[in-house]
Amino acid sequence: MKIAVVVCALAVTFASLRAETKLERGKRVIDEAVAALGGDRFLQMEDRIETGRAYSFYREELSGLSLAKIYTRYLVRPEPPVVGFVGVRERETFGKREDSAVLLADGQGYEITFRGARPLPDNTLERFKESTLRNIFYILRQRLGEPGLIFESRGADVVETQPVEIIDVTDGDNRVVTVYFNQITKLPARQVTNRRDPKTNLRVEEVTRFSKYREVDGVMWPYDIQRERDGEKIYQMYSDSVAINRDLKDDLFTLPANMKILKKQK
Repeated sequence: MKIAVVVCALAVTFASLRAETKLERGKRVIDEAVAALGGDRFLQMEDRIETGRAYSFYREELSGLSLAKIYTRYLVRPEPPVVGFVGVRERETFGKREDSAVLLADGQGYEITFRGARPLPDNTLERFKESTLRNIFYILRQRLGEPGLIFESRGADVVETQPVEIIDVTDGDNRVVTVYFNQITKLPARQVTNRRDPKTNLRVEEVTRFSKYREVDGVMWPYDIQRERDGEKIYQMYSDSVAINRDLKDDLFTLPANMKILKKQK
């Protein structure tokens, strides 16, 4: 039955889209994805709180587990849009009492503990910037209309048992993210991106999977996010709850004036 549904979905797609160019088809799939995520409600999302369990892995073995709460706030982007603008602030807290945290905002980052705030190393900040700019949800929320941003269809296929539309997203700095949108739900199911390791200059492939979508105040959001690097699972966030538009304030993303600043990590 599942195979028949997939075959029918692909047949309809192939029959109806022959006249579309790759760019037209890519733009249509992106428009459908935005609509499926909640349309204007998604595009006007100002902040988000994800609460759940964060797992880390080393060589496919569980190496860490923590209760986590991730606070995200979107910034007003410049108009006209600027390539490479990181318009988001994030605070990741851990433990029942949220007594440790990672703060990433305005090009700076800190690891916060009872000892004080330790600035994060430059490579960690660069990794946050790149992962943000390549994240499909950030692209759809913050980067649409950006100069040089194009969506090019690679056609339809069945990947990991899902009928998908495959889109290459390329920005003005030649970042490329390949995104797989479920043909039935229109939602992002998987994304693949490649980058160079700054130390070894070797190519690194990162794959992120999105599943278990639920509606949150009119926005569809994945409660299960898994990431792997070069074929090895490295991270999973499983949310128990997600809330949006909670009017998160600036002080959540800034250090208290009296907090001790520790020596920067190398």
